[in-house]
Amino acid sequence: MSNAKLWNARVRASVLAPVLVTPRRCSVIRAAAWAAVAMSATAAAPLARAQTAAGPAIASAESSAPAAAPAAAAALQGAALVAALRRGGYVVYFRHTATDFSKNDAAMTGYADCANQRLLSAQGERDATQIGQRISALRLPVGEALASPMCRTLDHARRMLKDAKLARDVTPRNDIREVEGNDYTGLKRLLAAPVPAGTNRWIVGHGTPFRAVAGPPHLAEGEAVVIEPGTTRWTVVARIAVADWDALAAAR
Repeated sequence: MSNAKLWNARVRASVLAPVLVTPRRCSVIRAAAWAAVAMSATAAAPLARAQTAAGPAIASAESSAPAAAPAAAAALQGAALVAALRRGGYVVYFRHTATDFSKNDAAMTGYADCANQRLLSAQGERDATQIGQRISALRLPVGEALASPMCRTLDHARRMLKDAKLARDVTPRNDIREVEGNDYTGLKRLLAAPVPAGTNRWIVGHGTPFRAVAGPPHLAEGEAVVIEPGTTRWTVVARIAVADWDALAAAR
């Protein structure tokens, strides 16, 4: 099965499995081409692992560029997406914004050792701040604010939510990352746990964990997915690239 079809798969059988809906290409939402193919989670899991292993290096500048895939009809876009987020009840999961790929995490001694981690680039810092400004201008409610404990994800989250209207303490969560042995149970629970109306759960994490639970394509740096949680499973209803926030602001 191709990468596009794997992303298109609607997973029905497993607890805490993602259910992916088909989005429509527009200036606001970038999405992959998702087919209406149903498969069991038992069949999908080994295929996802095989395709991930066979793909290019994930944490690289090349794999982090926005994809230029065609797409079909979207569940939410433009003003409808803004209205849905204002009503709340969603999870918004970001891959951190742009980073400096001349550095890596190989020598880090702990999560607080920012000097030995790959950090946000100057562009990534600007993007995180500007996304926060759009969130504020759109009056999107912020409830839980969670981030992977890596320096680049905490930096993104704090820059994005530092506006006074969005003043929230960002909580580092280890379970946004892999526990061990490709175990992302904690992340799946965060994506599936219900969110009260009138608020949204905002998460800043990494591309690899989301790919591990949802399949390809890999999220570009700064790209977000809007998720409708369902207690034991979840549905992706929109994808938002960094550049799409301006269009969302215009569509409100």
